[in-house]
Amino acid sequence: MVTTISYSDAGVNIDEADRAVSAIRKMAKSTFTKGVLTEIGSFGGMFQLPKMKQPVLVSSVDGVGTKLKIAFATGRHDTIGEDLVNHCVNDIAVQGAKPLFFLDYMATGKLEAKVAAQVISGMARGCRANGCALIGGETAEMPGMYLDGEYDLAGTIVGVVEKSQIITGAKVKAGDVLLALGSTGLHTNGYSLARKLLFDVAQLKPESRLAETGSILADELLQVHRSYLKPLTLLAKSGNLVAAAHITGGGITDNLPRVLPKGMAAAIDTNSWQVPPLFQMLQKIGQVPDDDWRRTFNLGVGMIFVIPKAKANAAVRSLKRAGEKSWVIGEIVPQRRGKGRVEYR
Repeated sequence: MVTTISYSDAGVNIDEADRAVSAIRKMAKSTFTKGVLTEIGSFGGMFQLPKMKQPVLVSSVDGVGTKLKIAFATGRHDTIGEDLVNHCVNDIAVQGAKPLFFLDYMATGKLEAKVAAQVISGMARGCRANGCALIGGETAEMPGMYLDGEYDLAGTIVGVVEKSQIITGAKVKAGDVLLALGSTGLHTNGYSLARKLLFDVAQLKPESRLAETGSILADELLQVHRSYLKPLTLLAKSGNLVAAAHITGGGITDNLPRVLPKGMAAAIDTNSWQVPPLFQMLQKIGQVPDDDWRRTFNLGVGMIFVIPKAKANAAVRSLKRAGEKSWVIGEIVPQRRGKGRVEYR
């Protein structure tokens, strides 16, 4: 006798996928801008470029790393998508680009429509806040590829900038001032080390209350990776922003040099800000060396702007009027022989 075997017997539930797509379609449509030319469900998403003299497309792709493990452990999936969007927005904004549209990829062993909807709800919220359309994506169910209750998430963003307004960092020179904006927690970096220290070494639980902050650990770890698009756009419009660095994996040590011309370095005043308690706690738990600590975490700094010295005070005042608290974290200096591109003082 021949036994019939269906796709669902292999672990793929098409009906659950349809339910997920139905929920996603409504949320995605809420992000549509006038440039969107297709509906969710098309084979490809279409977007009409705004009228510009010399438009340059800027793209980036990223994930949220093992921050996902915190979402799995807590059952809280409604902000992880927002993390992803904001991270990608920041990565293209530092080059002067305005986000146009976003595409996501979510893969799991067993699709749960409710979880997928929570993830996409955060993504849609992030897209709306950044004026970015969620025009498509892929939700893949792949039995045997992932542990039960887990999924992977990635996103691609495409933005546009007038060629004459691209921020390259080519005009950075010695004496320029470095202005910093604070992060909201770990953002989306350093979670592999943070989880090892907090859960394996310190034996804490997501629901543990931290004596250092008075807050619940899960709340600290799931703070949303903030978007810096608005303050960055504000400074760019003034014509005084010569470079900007999104402080992600690699910390200030690895990210700031990405926007510095050859021969230039950054002198960072470590006394200019108070490193938030969570980062201090992480270093103390594992006796993490300073160099490793600085290359793993953002230490409370999410974005750094490079501003000509004569314009620095005006930039600080402009940001303050916009509700942003910035501070001078250092300056650009000639690179010294045998020294790195970032000097901590």
